[in-house]
Amino acid sequence: MENITPMMRQYLEIKEKYKDCILFFRLGDFYEMFFEDAETASRELEITLTGRDCGLEQRAPMCGVPYHSADSYISRLINKGYKVAICEQVEDPALAKGIVKRDVVRVITPGTVTDSSMLDEKKNNYLLSVYRLGFLFGIAAVDITTGEFYATRITWGNTESKLIDEIARYSPSEIIANAEFSNDEELVGLLRRRVNTYLTAFDDSYYNGDFARQKIMQQFGETDIPGDEGDPALNAAGALIEYLEQTQKVNLKHIRKINNYKVEEFLILDAVARRNLELTETLRERKRKGSLLWVLDRTVTSMGGRCMRKWIEQPLKTPSDINDRLDAVSELRDKFMVRMEIRELLKRVYDIERLIGKIVLGSANCRDLVALKNSVGQLPYVKDVLNSCESKIIVQGLKSLDTLQDVYELIDAAIIDDPPVTVREGGIIKDGYNSEVDEYRRASTEGKSWIASIESKERERTGIRNLKVGYNKVFGYYIEVTKSNLDLVPQDYIRKQTLVNCERYITQELKEIENKILGAEEKVVELEYSLFIEIRDWLARQVGRIEETARFIAELDVLCSLAEVADRENYCRPVIREDGIIAITDGRHPVVEKMIGRENFVANDTLLDLDENMISIITGPNMAGKSTYMRQVALIVLMAQMGSFVPAARAEIGIVDRIFTRVGASDDLASGMSTFMVEMSEVAEILNNATPKSLLILDEIGRGTSTYDGLSIAWSVIEYISSSERLKCRTLFATHYHELTDLEGRLKGVKNYNIAVKEQGKDIIFLRKIVRGGADGSYGIQVARLAGLPEIVLERAMEILAELEAANISKKEGRRRRSRPPVEGQIDLFAYAAAQAAKDGIINALRNLDISNLTPIDALNELYKLQQMLKNI
Repeated sequence: MENITPMMRQYLEIKEKYKDCILFFRLGDFYEMFFEDAETASRELEITLTGRDCGLEQRAPMCGVPYHSADSYISRLINKGYKVAICEQVEDPALAKGIVKRDVVRVITPGTVTDSSMLDEKKNNYLLSVYRLGFLFGIAAVDITTGEFYATRITWGNTESKLIDEIARYSPSEIIANAEFSNDEELVGLLRRRVNTYLTAFDDSYYNGDFARQKIMQQFGETDIPGDEGDPALNAAGALIEYLEQTQKVNLKHIRKINNYKVEEFLILDAVARRNLELTETLRERKRKGSLLWVLDRTVTSMGGRCMRKWIEQPLKTPSDINDRLDAVSELRDKFMVRMEIRELLKRVYDIERLIGKIVLGSANCRDLVALKNSVGQLPYVKDVLNSCESKIIVQGLKSLDTLQDVYELIDAAIIDDPPVTVREGGIIKDGYNSEVDEYRRASTEGKSWIASIESKERERTGIRNLKVGYNKVFGYYIEVTKSNLDLVPQDYIRKQTLVNCERYITQELKEIENKILGAEEKVVELEYSLFIEIRDWLARQVGRIEETARFIAELDVLCSLAEVADRENYCRPVIREDGIIAITDGRHPVVEKMIGRENFVANDTLLDLDENMISIITGPNMAGKSTYMRQVALIVLMAQMGSFVPAARAEIGIVDRIFTRVGASDDLASGMSTFMVEMSEVAEILNNATPKSLLILDEIGRGTSTYDGLSIAWSVIEYISSSERLKCRTLFATHYHELTDLEGRLKGVKNYNIAVKEQGKDIIFLRKIVRGGADGSYGIQVARLAGLPEIVLERAMEILAELEAANISKKEGRRRRSRPPVEGQIDLFAYAAAQAAKDGIINALRNLDISNLTPIDALNELYKLQQMLKNI
């Protein structure tokens, strides 16, 4: 190592501090990478791997990318899960003694990306910090681009499950965690299967309570310390701030407050429910189109798009807050012209939240400042248009709305309307903003005329007709006088050089003009950059005002979007109730209706309460629409509680605290779980965490195992849900076990419904209408015919079905069995199965009788035996 070059020694010293990063080392116009970093980057970025002499026996592997196009390469590395440390020159090479000083100015990780080209403009990019202490968890989340910072704790119930659900809601790009969490392979494995994210173990010392409290006080002040002493959210938040400081290396003053919240303050949706209800992306293709967000999001700003996503993923539980939102949506729906004018104005508003984030982080350029100016320029007009509104949210927002007139005026006066991308090459400050800039610009453009003017003026003043002003690189500008005219030289001339035929002089005025002309272009570039920094720093100090304004604009955009959807899609305002009643008239699935057209969608009613209509058992054929109907009810409830109008003729929505779903079949091969095991795990999760205020959507419980096992489980689950001592909550339960329809009349609150169908010869027509009563059958063979199974297969299936019915395993025989007097108390499904087996034994005995060889007395004896067998059933 003694022979290593100074530059490579500098590289290795810096690399030693950032072992977990790919180091982009600035050399001239390139970012270079060496050794393992070069090999990794060459492979991942598909760029040429070369070598460089570094004083070692072998050349150092090396590759590089141009600094002006580095963002695209960094983006590709970040998307592959790497961290990138940016190492820049931190001193002027012209002033450097020896090798130029370099240092890392920023570390870019998946959770700290700020480049807009690497981000989804309508989705937050969250970085999460998790602190685990036994079964207690603290969570802190930040979006560095917008300054939003949240903290909560999970300290009771099934805390691991709640943690995964809350992490899934944030869908973070990156998670940092203490050792107790990151070393738990089982929990980390579950997290990775549920959430596509990158997990980094962060030093436990940064999660220390005292250290964390100190960090929070430095960033936010004492009033924003989350929770009580020992609150795990405090540890998570403190570590998160430290991680940001280590990676960003700048003042994070746009992160101004911690939003402390409790998970239970909002309608809770676990990861399974979010996936099954397709809130923000579809279940199979993971696309936005076909999700609830796709239907509701007609926002015209990036801020509004992110706010809409938050409202969908975190609906409210407090009736007054819900009604405040509904009041605003109702007013904007009714005031068509107000809504249209606001939406037109908001179309000219850029992403203020991320613009101020870039300004504070020091990465904003002049185009960002102009975008901010153009955005705040719309605020006075927005305020004027909204003055006629009366709803609480809008009135309160208007009272506190800062139109940021001083921000607009400063940028408008200082920055040209169409500035270049770079801020270090001049041409960004308007004429008239700074007199020194104006003077330098005149010097660079009018220098020759200034010199000619001085020459003319000096000739007239001295009377020396052949006096001239010249220039060379050694002395700069000078006045040249021939020796025959030396007696005419004024006293203020300063001799600079003597030649054979003439003398050269300078004057104070000429020197001053020389200073302005020589280097005027360099000086104006430096001065313009200095002024830009002053303006940017002043704007950064206005971060609080700008963020509050941006928040109101985002919410206003969401309210206008919900009003627009309500108006165009014929939604109704839901009535929010606290007595648990969910009564929907002509309800529609918002997404399916949008996909197939309103005229093709069959609307359905729903009635659920906590008394006589608590559990709806829904039977009917496959493909008839049971799952669509149940999801429709869940989405209408969710939309109502987020403050949206709903797709129905009328809707009364009793507040729910959680929505659970068990829909569809899937296995989990990674954890060795079969389809049935996954189903049972989800059912267990629901029964262990649901409350009397929850809404349960259960689709075909028990279908992944044998008929009797599945029926037994489904029956028992319904009994458990209906029991006032155990759960007693509103439930939609779809099934193909027609035996379950016997529960109406046996269990209080159970009602039977079915999806109506119409038989037409061998075919059926789905009417898509929910009606009272159980279904006549599952129509499986008819559905198979619709799916295109060969006719020979269908005919054989009909023959087998007829044989099964004859063997008393049919629907009709089942209905006769169910018509027997019920067993006292709850039905004993095991006795029910034993009786069925005995009946099958009698049938087999009859089949095996050799009637042709029986004597009359033998026939009587056999008949007596069969009679006794029947009596024992």
